[in-house]
Amino acid sequence: MNIYLRELKANGKSLFIWCIIMIAFVAASMGKYAASSYISGQSLNDIISKMPDAVKSMFGAGTFDLSKAIGFYGAMFIYVVLMAAIHASMIGANIISKEEDDKTAEFLMSKPVSRIKVITSKLFAAFTNIIVFNIITLISSIYFVGYYSKGENVSKDILKLMIGVFLLQLIFVSLGLCLSAFLKNSRLASLCTVGIMLVTYILSLAINIDSHLSGLKYFTPFKYYDAKNLIYGKGFEIIYIVISVLIILLFISMTYVFYHKRDLKI
Repeated sequence: MNIYLRELKANGKSLFIWCIIMIAFVAASMGKYAASSYISGQSLNDIISKMPDAVKSMFGAGTFDLSKAIGFYGAMFIYVVLMAAIHASMIGANIISKEEDDKTAEFLMSKPVSRIKVITSKLFAAFTNIIVFNIITLISSIYFVGYYSKGENVSKDILKLMIGVFLLQLIFVSLGLCLSAFLKNSRLASLCTVGIMLVTYILSLAINIDSHLSGLKYFTPFKYYDAKNLIYGKGFEIIYIVISVLIILLFISMTYVFYHKRDLKI
């Protein structure tokens, strides 16, 4: 029995739907950019600059040149990040615990496979899901943003953004795996994973609004790979990459430990 292929098949329909949603979102976002072209870019930038900081933070605007396609995409990118994080959180939280929900844990454990192999297979299946999701988002973003960019090369900037998203996805999928291995209640694992993700997202918005909270940026992965820093700033910062890798390795290690000791609910 190939657990990896079994998991890919089980999550195939969900992944397809998520990819379609992401393609539609990117297309609709850039369609809004085209629709706003009757307003001069400078006028649109002025309108955004007069909005309260809280509103600008919610809509991911204020620091991007909205007269350019890549700037408009950067302003909307926070929603791409949020959807990618939700998808990764749900995949991580459900891929282990669903065996007990579906009453297939006993069947799985009756096979000549170790728990380590089960976790490793599910881990690779989860990573494959977020890789496919990331690649589809990357391709659709390069296509639609490039279409409206008037000849400007945007591939490099979009690639940097999607690398940041991938690292963020790895953080939340590993968090979901860890919590689903630790908590016996699968629904609670999903709620906790998505809840933590949303709290860190809200914290990132609060930091954007109030600079006095900037010291808390290390507690929210959404600030590690901020679109404005990747496009206009210093790019990737080593400190955030190191923190991300440590978090991912910690959560994955804890997943193996918790699942190895877990009493399965059959």
